[in-house]
Amino acid sequence: MHLDIVSAEKSLFSGKVVAVHATLMMGEVGIFPGHAPLLSPLKPGTIKVTMDSGKQQSFYISGGILEVQPTIVTVLADTAIRAENLDEAAALEAQKNAREKLSSCQSQMDYSAALSELAAAAAQIRIIKERKKF
Repeated sequence: MHLDIVSAEKSLFSGKVVAVHATLMMGEVGIFPGHAPLLSPLKPGTIKVTMDSGKQQSFYISGGILEVQPTIVTVLADTAIRAENLDEAAALEAQKNAREKLSSCQSQMDYSAALSELAAAAAQIRIIKERKKF
């Protein structure tokens, strides 16, 4: 099947794959050739891609939409970064800033925005730690 990962800034990946694993709002999903059509929002997290060769690539997605068609999977991401390009220091700083914002929120909107920033930073840190294990 064909996979496209596109963010607002650029196309990050386009090519043939045998599997895609993503974090949806309703949970984790594995997509293989012949998967039923699907349209779902994405949570901040990892998109793991398995190529024909068996090689895997990982991408950090801050959120967006996943669309599955019979032979094409499309990820329309708010922000997408190859996992190897994530900056641990920046992610830790973003997590710290989000926690500070959470403690000083004045409105529900501020709280929601800070919570979203915290989730994005936590997802990046989780991906970085997973990559360090291998």
